[in-house]
Amino acid sequence: MEEGLWFHAPNKPVHLMNPIVLAYIGDAVFEMMVRQYLISRSNHKLHHLHRQATQFVSAKAQRILLEKWQPILTEEEADIVRRGRNAKSGTSPKNADPADYQQATALECLIGYLYYGKQVSRLRELMAIAFDE
Repeated sequence: MEEGLWFHAPNKPVHLMNPIVLAYIGDAVFEMMVRQYLISRSNHKLHHLHRQATQFVSAKAQRILLEKWQPILTEEEADIVRRGRNAKSGTSPKNADPADYQQATALECLIGYLYYGKQVSRLRELMAIAFDE
């Protein structure tokens, strides 16, 4: 059986995980997917890749993307987004509007939830919207 990138499973079911923990892994998964997308395109100069990546991974960009996804989220996904948005991370954003940061955390929580839930086709569907494909 193909295991993908799930070398270490979480120690509890995904629906019981802390939303901040889901956002933690979701941040990494989202960035990896953005980087894979950018590398699939033609311009591979490092400074261009970095500049393009920031257009997707900033708190503001993630807030805008979540707004784009909102109408197509399932009830379960919308609940995960609410949990992520309402979670207290214990840190304040350094270079982002607090409201944008809260929404970005919600998006990352959803990504983490889908990732650990092994909902690859749904992740691809949402990321295709992110990349306007």
